This record gives sequence, C-alpha cells and structure tokens, in this order.
Amino acid sequence: MDSEILKIHEAYRQGSHTCAGLIAGRIGELEKSSHNSVNFLLKDMAMEMASAADDRIRSGTGLRALEGIPFGIKDVYMLQGINASGSSGILKNYKAPYTATAIRKLLDAGAIPLAKENCDCFGHGSSNENSYFGPVRNALDEDLVPGGSSGGSAVNVAKGFTTFSIGGDTGGSIRQPSGYNRVYGLKPTYGRISRYGLMAYASSTDCVGPISRSLEDIRLLLNIMSGKDARDQTTFEPAFIPGDIFSDDPNTRKIRIGYYRNFIESDNLDGKIRSDFIRLLNVLKDNGNEVEELEFFDDKLLVSAYYVLAMAETASNLARLDGSVYGERVAGESIRDQYALTRSENLTGETRKRIVGGNQVLAHGYAEDIYQKARSLRKMITGSFSRDFRRVGIILSPVTPNTPPPLGSSLKNPMVMYLSDAYTVGFSLGGLPTLSAPLGTGTGIQITAEKNGEESILKFAKYLKDIL
Repeated sequence: MDSEILKIHEAYRQGSHTCAGLIAGRIGELEKSSHNSVNFLLKDMAMEMASAADDRIRSGTGLRALEGIPFGIKDVYMLQGINASGSSGILKNYKAPYTATAIRKLLDAGAIPLAKENCDCFGHGSSNENSYFGPVRNALDEDLVPGGSSGGSAVNVAKGFTTFSIGGDTGGSIRQPSGYNRVYGLKPTYGRISRYGLMAYASSTDCVGPISRSLEDIRLLLNIMSGKDARDQTTFEPAFIPGDIFSDDPNTRKIRIGYYRNFIESDNLDGKIRSDFIRLLNVLKDNGNEVEELEFFDDKLLVSAYYVLAMAETASNLARLDGSVYGERVAGESIRDQYALTRSENLTGETRKRIVGGNQVLAHGYAEDIYQKARSLRKMITGSFSRDFRRVGIILSPVTPNTPPPLGSSLKNPMVMYLSDAYTVGFSLGGLPTLSAPLGTGTGIQITAEKNGEESILKFAKYLKDIL
C-alpha cells in the first residue's frame, strides 16, 4: 500500500534527502504559493526541528513513526507559543499557552509542523471565504472555492506542500474540502481523538481528523492520534488498526452496501454527480456486491437540524470572546459598548450571523419550538442509523451535491453554501466515522460505517480504489 510517509523515511535512510532539505523546499513552495492557504508560516520552528531530525537520522537511533514528516495544522488548534487565530480578527495576535492533545501526539512521533492553515473563521463556513486572512483558492482551479472550513488544510495536501494536514470536522469541514480538492479526508468516530486544544465550534459534533493523499497514511495517523484523554471526557480507547488491512481480502466483497435513495433523487444534486454515483453502484454490483436502497431524512431537514444545534453551541462557546480576557479589545464608553464594538469589528459577518442565530434558538419562547425539536430529530437520526447498520455494513453517498462554485458566489447566496453540507451533516449528528475518498464522482465518494468502524471504511476504500 502506498504511503508518502514511508517513502520519505526510505529517502532519509538512503541518504537521497535530508530532512532540512525537504522542509526548506516545502517552506519555499508555501512562500511562493498563490493559494492563500497559510495564516502563519512556522519557518524557524520547522527548520530547527528538521536539523534535530537529521542529527537523529545520522546517529542511527531509528526513526520515530513520523520522524521528519512535514505537516500542516488548521488554525483552530493550540500549538504552544504559536499564533492560534481561528482565522479571526479578534484572535489575530493570540499565542497558544499549550498544545492540543492530538498535535502533541504527532510532535512526539517526530512530525514537523510547517504552517497554521487558513480556514473559515472559527469553522463558520463551507467555502473558506469567511476568513480574516482572505479566501483560500482551490488546488485544482484557483477561480473556485476550496471548500471549508478546512480549505487551507486540504489545498496544502493536494498541492504537496504538506504530507498531511490536521483539519477539524463539525458538519463536513474535513470531508467537503477534501472532496473539492481530490484528497482523502477522515472524520473519525466522535470521541476517538481528543478535542482538547481545538477551538470549539459545536462541541457535540466537533472531530479531529487527518487529510492525506494516502490511505495508508490515514491509517497511521489515526492510530497515533486516537485514544482516551483525561482532558476530554468524551474520548475512549479504540482498537488498533493493523497494517495488513489493505491486503487482498475476498470477504470485502461480501459487505452489503447501502445508499440513500432520497439523496440521489434530490433536486439539489448535480446531474453529473448523480450519474457518476449510479455508475459506481453498478460497478459494485458487477463485482458481486449486494447494494441496498435505504430511506433517510430529507437533506434540507438535515441541514436545518444541524444548523440549529451548531449555532446554539457556537453562541455559547464564543460568548467568552468579548475582549475582556481574550482577543483584541475595542474601547467603548461602557463595558456594554466595549463588548458590542469588539465583537462587531473583530468577528466576520458569518460568525456574527451564527452567534445571533444561536442566541435566538436558545431564547425563552423559542428554545422549545426550535432547539428542542432539533435535539429530538437528532435522536431520530441516530436511531435511523442503528437500524440501517443492522442491514448493511457500509453506506455510500456523494460528498457534496455540487461541484465547487466560483469564488464569491457563496457569499452572495449563503443558502447554497449551507446546502453544500447536505450529505455530510447527518453523519456528524450521528457521531459516525466517515471518509471522503477521491473516487467515483467529481467531488469524491463518502464512505460511512457504524461507530468504531474506521477499519471497515479504510478496507472498503482500498477495495473501491482497486476496482475503479
């Protein structure tokens, strides 16, 4: 199985590359890039770590799992002493006082961070245009959006600037930009990887996940980052995913595959993506697989439920950003004026919109009719998944209903941006593991399994790659 990480390690062993040379080259590419995928370039830190890695390699003490591997970090993670802005104006000068658990595990394995990557402000967006640092441009066509909110992370992987990047997925923020930029992106089971040190958007669906061009690297990174963390009470200790899962396994063909009929019949789905998805189902049938049609909730209903819950949670999580303790303060005649000026001038329009919406659905007289109904619908969604996975082993769906739109168009029509999450938010509400794979359709294919089913997803993705 191809692994960019193992290829780099082999080059180090053979002496055809030095770590310092590789890191300097990647940093040079990032500095020249026109994609605006980086908020803060970590040049000095990366070169110092690269020099230490070369010393370790020359000493013959053995390579750690990620020794000398360059990676990117979405700018919503803490990295001690380094800027952590969340792509916002209010935190543009904020320095992290500690390092996120998932990032610490990668550093302990020898990985070298190159950049804090551009994203939608606090994860609020699906186009990576809602950033204090300006929009990111798609890796394949700079006139198109890269997807969001982890757009900078997906672009850096697709362009080869980073070997992998760590994104954050709340309602599709790893999977959708991975689809738009034709790379692999995994949203793991909720709680598999600690969220400690990740700026919270919607705490009940936020997930840490890897973006890579290699399935084997996704497996390696998942094993390294996973595990119980005393600082995150939602975490658990999952089973290790062994390296032999990508060997030929005829039993893979016996998995019953499901898909949601209403997703494919939706008026919102692009015709080419629909025909490509149907063609993929026929290929699976021709290869001896059983494919079953399933029923699910209407995609617009899923988007509505998700945004009610996500806005409510982000309004609560971002209440602390008023300039009194965190962030850039704008002085006012009173403390109330200070709060209002600080938040209105330093938060993007999309973030302000989501805070206002969240406060509205939580307000007295509205919470029962809106917020509690969305919570009830979430329970129904979870129950529907439980029933579906008693019938099938894998669920396939498009990643997005449409191909990436031109830059600027989503800002003019935000409803189109919200609906781009139509096929990802349901799996987030269910806490299920889901992989975006650059296969099958123009924006990839989404592969979902029941909770803790990451091994099945990766095996099936390899099988799908082999038959297409």
